[in-house]
Amino acid sequence: MFWNLLTSSSSTPEVGTPWGSYLMIGILFAVIIVFMILNRRTQKKRQEETTNMLNAIRPGTKVKTIGGICGVVAEVCNEDNTFVLETGSEKTGKSYIRFDKQAIYQTDAVAENQAPVSEVKEENAEENATQEEVFEEENTATEAVNETVEESVEETAETETTDEE
Repeated sequence: MFWNLLTSSSSTPEVGTPWGSYLMIGILFAVIIVFMILNRRTQKKRQEETTNMLNAIRPGTKVKTIGGICGVVAEVCNEDNTFVLETGSEKTGKSYIRFDKQAIYQTDAVAENQAPVSEVKEENAEENATQEEVFEEENTATEAVNETVEESVEETAETETTDEE
């Protein structure tokens, strides 16, 4: 159906007017470009979160590597982008293994928020105020509807009583 709208309205095909196909190709390219831009944004955001998580690694942080080795970070070397992982226990004997930071699969390290807490509180306060305004408007509308319904019920009851007399 969409294709029929793009082609000419006459029943005979016109030779030399490929504008419908050019339009379709243009729309296709536009959609591809939009998807690429959106994908790049999400990829950049994910990479930033990963970088913040890796920079939050400190000694004492629990870590699981991509190889499945679990342990506690004993030392971090930011120059080499590596860390030393302590595994084992006192009973079985501890072992220390040096890893690249990129080998981290999971961690309990929390990246520091870049926005100050006061800004976050202000944003939450604005959202709450907006939600309260919407709630009040809904309550006002509901009360008006209830009053209208009550008036119509009273009028109906009065009409019925006058009809009965």
